[in-house]
Amino acid sequence: MTARKIISLGLIGAGTMALAVPFAAHAEGFVDDAKVSLNLRNYYYNRNFLNHTGPTVQGDDQGQISEWTQSFILDARSGYTAGTVGFGIDVLGMYSVKLDGGKGTIGSGLLPIHGTGNDRQAADDFGRTAVAAKAKISKTELKVGEWFAVLPILRGDDGRSLPQTFKGGQITSNEIDGLSLYGGRFNGNSQRNDASMERMSYAGVNTNAFDFAGGEFKFNEKRTMVGLWHGELNDIYKQNYLQLTHSQPIGDWVLGANLGYLDSEDDGSSKAGKLDNKVYQGSFSAKTGMNTFTVNYQKLSGDNKFIKVDGTSGGTLVNDGFTSAFDNVDERSWAIRHDYSFAALGIPGLSLMNRYTKGDNIRVSATNKDAEEWARETELAYTLQDGPLKNLNIRLRNSDVRRDSGVGVDAQENRVIINYPLSIL
Repeated sequence: MTARKIISLGLIGAGTMALAVPFAAHAEGFVDDAKVSLNLRNYYYNRNFLNHTGPTVQGDDQGQISEWTQSFILDARSGYTAGTVGFGIDVLGMYSVKLDGGKGTIGSGLLPIHGTGNDRQAADDFGRTAVAAKAKISKTELKVGEWFAVLPILRGDDGRSLPQTFKGGQITSNEIDGLSLYGGRFNGNSQRNDASMERMSYAGVNTNAFDFAGGEFKFNEKRTMVGLWHGELNDIYKQNYLQLTHSQPIGDWVLGANLGYLDSEDDGSSKAGKLDNKVYQGSFSAKTGMNTFTVNYQKLSGDNKFIKVDGTSGGTLVNDGFTSAFDNVDERSWAIRHDYSFAALGIPGLSLMNRYTKGDNIRVSATNKDAEEWARETELAYTLQDGPLKNLNIRLRNSDVRRDSGVGVDAQENRVIINYPLSIL
């Protein structure tokens, strides 16, 4: 995408808002409740492959992945017009430019890869614009178009330069206190490193749509939540998800639990073949003062690894981390994690996270059913509290991952992620 194109996108976005102003003069809330922000995201990613486990690039072992981008994410959301039915519009403008990265260091997921064979290289820039119309009656909203969606069974991935978006429609209803109901269909998927809109797919097999329905009920002063979800990637797989979360204060402590069960199998004409996967998981936390301690357990069973739409986040899994989701066939994994806030030491906005995850019982083949992997991950994060750069967030991530043969790569990673959100309206 050229500079002229991105300027054009900006003018289109500005023009859209400008056209809305005279309309909004007669539509209470459309502009008054509008919110516009611009996030400046700078992302550096470096992964060093160890033990000759990396992919082949230009005919040789790829020693490392190293790429660096600067992204601009404009998020404009109108309010609703007055009346029984309120109308609005959301616009998400995204553009990312490569600052560094060569042919031999591709594959970070920050940028699209063009070409084939030894001619593969990362794009110099890419971007897209997502527009969604919305209508609201009482506490029920209908949204149609393209946007960044995060549902327990379909999580858009925002872990690189630009967020993943989906095209379709969704109804969300909150008419009953404590109960949220969801339903809809997505028939397009633009992954985090792709400027195009493709069909929904799993393992590269395309289909027409992903249908979903779900509900979440909060009670016990909203400390307890029960969620039930169903999703279908038409003629490929169907999936059910049951979740229970609870938070309980006890003296100076707050105890938390997140329990989940996922059941997935092939659907309809089984375009991707016979599928079978179940996940049993639990996350238990204890917070006191500036410290939070967490222990996770996750167990997969069936003939497939965790099943999800191509490109989506594995964040539904409690052991999804920076380098691995520990979601291989039959894998069982546990994790220990510690989070610390430095506010008590007079440095508000500074936090440190350390996590260690170990997985075993991985079925690599009929003769290798007990492979293992482990990951150690650290994140130091700081958000500026005041001054001209207030809300600028810096995250430094360092991680190591080791895997048995057939499970994946051995690697060391470093990432520097800077987000600077600017409130425009």
